[in-house]
Amino acid sequence: MIELSAHDIAEITSGTLRGVTADTSLLVTHADTDSRAMRADALFIAKPGEHTDGHHFIDAAIDAGASLVLAERPTDDPSGTAHPAVLVDDVVAAMGRLAAAILVRIRAHSPTTVIGITGSAGKTTTKDLLRALLEPEGPTVAPQGSYNSEVGVPLTIFTAELDTRYVVVEMGADAPGNIRDLAEMVRPDIGAVLMVGSAHAGKFGGADKIAAVKQELVEAIPAQGHVVLNRDDAQVSAMAAVAQAPITWFSSTEDSPPAGDLSEAEHSSRSRGQAAPDQLGALALSLDEDGHPRFTLRFSESGEEFAVVSGLTGGHHISNLLAAAACAQRAGLAPADIAARLNGLGPVSRWRMERTERADGVTLINDAYNANPESMREALRTLAMITRPGDGRPARRSVAVLGAMLELGDVSIPKHTQLGETVVRLNIDKTLVVGDLAYPLYRGAIAEGSWGSEVQWVATVEEAEAYLDAELMPGDVVLFKSSNSAGLRLLGERIAAKEGAL
Repeated sequence: MIELSAHDIAEITSGTLRGVTADTSLLVTHADTDSRAMRADALFIAKPGEHTDGHHFIDAAIDAGASLVLAERPTDDPSGTAHPAVLVDDVVAAMGRLAAAILVRIRAHSPTTVIGITGSAGKTTTKDLLRALLEPEGPTVAPQGSYNSEVGVPLTIFTAELDTRYVVVEMGADAPGNIRDLAEMVRPDIGAVLMVGSAHAGKFGGADKIAAVKQELVEAIPAQGHVVLNRDDAQVSAMAAVAQAPITWFSSTEDSPPAGDLSEAEHSSRSRGQAAPDQLGALALSLDEDGHPRFTLRFSESGEEFAVVSGLTGGHHISNLLAAAACAQRAGLAPADIAARLNGLGPVSRWRMERTERADGVTLINDAYNANPESMREALRTLAMITRPGDGRPARRSVAVLGAMLELGDVSIPKHTQLGETVVRLNIDKTLVVGDLAYPLYRGAIAEGSWGSEVQWVATVEEAEAYLDAELMPGDVVLFKSSNSAGLRLLGERIAAKEGAL
């Protein structure tokens, strides 16, 4: 974090100093909401939460090294002395103002490019890929895990220094206006929209409303910036109609369509004087025996092509790979460097097609950080593909451990039912469905023609663990997939750690 005084923070946040005298020169160089992450000269952000209140941890934070507190109410230490604090009406809103001011100072100090990424799925993987592409070019800041909210984005910005060259920001949303607010905070130069799926459909009221929220990022990119859009997603490609900035497309199709086949949205963007859009494409796409995408990365702007083998697992990652490459190109990287750095690049964040090989020959793929119908189908397709025989390798038994997809609203039952049908059509050898909310998935598989012991349902994670302990055999490939709170990511970890995992 750049160095800020208590007086700076009070001015930026419109806060009031307490326990800090007017002549005190108190500086902070680190900020966090976690009292356990404190160190000398740190700002502890006492954020109220759903389950606890940061104000209860102020003494612990100061004992750990914090020198200043951002708080919503006055507090004192055990002796009755006022904690050194900046008092504000709303800590989360103050975090946003502080992050915005920090970026203004960084940009005034050195050339800095801010890249915003949104989409119903793939944000974290794309962010991880993009960070790896950009880091060799200069100091790069990107979120830990999935920091993509009104709290997570400021925490990401707080890790930037004056010489930061690139800032990568994930942008998630719980309601309309969220991404607009985040864009107002960080003022991205490049904005990428990955896809619009049915994740959170219940919360937003349908895919069209989800698309409208994601479009807020496109609308926020200034004319001198760049917009990166997924041509293969109809709802994303329609966002070209509102883009002020030039568009770079990414697509797994062979080539851009001829001018006569341009979408209405593209015609609209061209009518505003924009140049013909550029496109990054993946040609001759296939998966190797471990499920790693192999493709030719083509840059339409230069006509260059490069062979790439990704270290990620699953064909659905091709969109993430192309999106990261497109953002990197618009950030100034040469196509040859982008391709070379993408080659072999594997997962960084946890529980995203995370692969573990147990010593007994069982392969675990833990993709249970989040789930929606689209990502579920793609993960299952990958499981089916890598367990088929071919190129001298034997067939392996496919085992899918599936939990609930949350926040689907009124479409939850039919979407789970359809996924059960997909499991049967893909010939998954064994499917274990976990939890009451996922029960329609089990019923869908039965109705589609699953029989005998091919599909099982259990009510709890504990029952699932006992079933897997008894059922798994050497050579099995096991996929864990569910929304985060279903708990299958932790079950996957426990199963991976058994039998002397490598």
